[in-house]
Amino acid sequence: MPAPNRPAPFPSAEAAWFWTAAALRAACGPAVTRPGPIPSRAEEVLRCLDGLYRRRRIDLLHARILRIWGARGIAPNPSRSRERSDWRIWQEALERLEGPLRAHGIVAGSALQDAAD
Repeated sequence: MPAPNRPAPFPSAEAAWFWTAAALRAACGPAVTRPGPIPSRAEEVLRCLDGLYRRRRIDLLHARILRIWGARGIAPNPSRSRERSDWRIWQEALERLEGPLRAHGIVAGSALQDAAD
């Protein structure tokens, strides 16, 4: 159960990423002359992503694919030949991001569940 001031966790890393991408778009929208504040939960997701990058668990290509498809608001479709490679990279990035997001309570479940699986 989430803490009283903490929002409910997302069902998956993908859902958390799409929400984060939307929050980033809203904070830097064209109607705003300066970027607005980024919600703290989005910052947590970005910190988890940055931690994976610093530990070399993901690379810039993973981040680029997450950014592109997150901005589109849809996941790459593996049945489309032009998106198949992006889908593989997308899946790798989200699989690696899910553990840290669970550990921070951003995604439902716990990091201990991941170890048991």
